[in-house]
Amino acid sequence: MRNKIIKLLLLFVLLIVYLLVGNYFHIYLACPIKKFTGLYCPGCGVTRMLLNILKGNFYQAFRYNILIFISLPFFFFYYLYHLYCLSKNKISKIQQLEPGIWYFLIVIFLIYGILRNISFFEFLRPLIV
Repeated sequence: MRNKIIKLLLLFVLLIVYLLVGNYFHIYLACPIKKFTGLYCPGCGVTRMLLNILKGNFYQAFRYNILIFISLPFFFFYYLYHLYCLSKNKISKIQQLEPGIWYFLIVIFLIYGILRNISFFEFLRPLIV
């Protein structure tokens, strides 16, 4: 339990450091899918979305990646609930549904990735800066 919390906190700290250092030096990792295919993947715009969340600009964050912006609270509460169940040595009710939930999320993200590359759904694409 303690190891999982430490790993989660370390991951969070590394993400914040990456965002802050990248923002200061204006260097970020480019999306390899966008770079090689010219297509937007379901994760395109996430770095800019997270930077805008840190700045408190939630509308801009929403515009960079709508799906992940909407999904963040659900993932946050999922992991809080999971950590709570671990601390109480319980099996969470969500764990019984996990495979189905993850398959559903994969399908949703794939559909989102396809739709944001169709001209009719341009509003799903990240803003061009």
